[in-house]
Amino acid sequence: MRIAVDAMGGDHGPSVVIDGVKVALEADANLAELFLVGQEDEIKSALQKADCHDKRITIVHASEVLTMEDKPVEGLKRKKDCSILRAVELVKDKKADAIISQGNTGGIVAAAHIRLRPLPGVERPAIVCVIPRVQGEWILLDAGANPDTTPMQLAQSAVMGSAYYKAMLGNQSPRVGILSNGSEEIKGNVLTREAMALCRKLDLHFIGYVEGTDMFQGNVDVVVTDGFVGNIVLKTIEGMGKAIQEILKAELTATPLRKLGALVAQNGLRGLKKRLNPDAHGGAQILGLNGNEVHGSAKAIVIANAIRQTSTAFSTNLNQLTIAEIARANERLTPNQVTV
Repeated sequence: MRIAVDAMGGDHGPSVVIDGVKVALEADANLAELFLVGQEDEIKSALQKADCHDKRITIVHASEVLTMEDKPVEGLKRKKDCSILRAVELVKDKKADAIISQGNTGGIVAAAHIRLRPLPGVERPAIVCVIPRVQGEWILLDAGANPDTTPMQLAQSAVMGSAYYKAMLGNQSPRVGILSNGSEEIKGNVLTREAMALCRKLDLHFIGYVEGTDMFQGNVDVVVTDGFVGNIVLKTIEGMGKAIQEILKAELTATPLRKLGALVAQNGLRGLKKRLNPDAHGGAQILGLNGNEVHGSAKAIVIANAIRQTSTAFSTNLNQLTIAEIARANERLTPNQVTV
């Protein structure tokens, strides 16, 4: 597999990216080539500092960087030689199979959507996040690609989420639900009610509406919502996870006796911290586009895990499965059945 990595998107330049790349290359002999895209001098300096001389690395120079402050579409028009665009073009030119970027989220979504185009039959991409629960994981989509969506696009997100769960998490009949303010069919809004009607026509293990309380209890595997609500849910979960860790730390160190108890339970506490770590899956994958695109935070462990995640998506033929299932779904959703 060949992966293009945007080396310039994070706040700390290419050094953190290269630390993650080094770990991934050492762990995966199946990586045929890894393109580091960005300002060549900075990348070379960071490689030297990290003592990383793997022959599978190829540097692709890009003179500009799309910053977090840039508006995605406007920034891409002004900065035609930015690292995100150059990475996307490697996939477009079939020199790479996947893209990883820790930079501007809207930028990577827009660049990939414009240059690579959606998979056949897909209207809009969706960002998917894997989140732990008591047993296993559940996934949330869309986590931010489309703040404004249609019932058809929400139904397609359900199909893409189900395909992702099958390919990446190994469950061939994941339970799919639409996030709402109650499980009763009279709840929700116009968007969710029309999307639910569409999902009932599809070949999904569709369970209807789900509430926020269902997500961590093992009642649903694929939670579907629009990108506005999804991003709020994701950030709330991340904030709550950090708060729980801080509260536990404060409570378990408040007295000598509690410190002793924490020492006895330290292996369990480490396990809890590991399970709650949002970096464990290597960022969020963008579904529905040609190639494989992953967006994550600027941390070495995220980059390494993102490379592992893209390799898994490639080896399990995630995009091919998505194309087949979207085609079957679109056959059932004829134009006179769809509200847009």
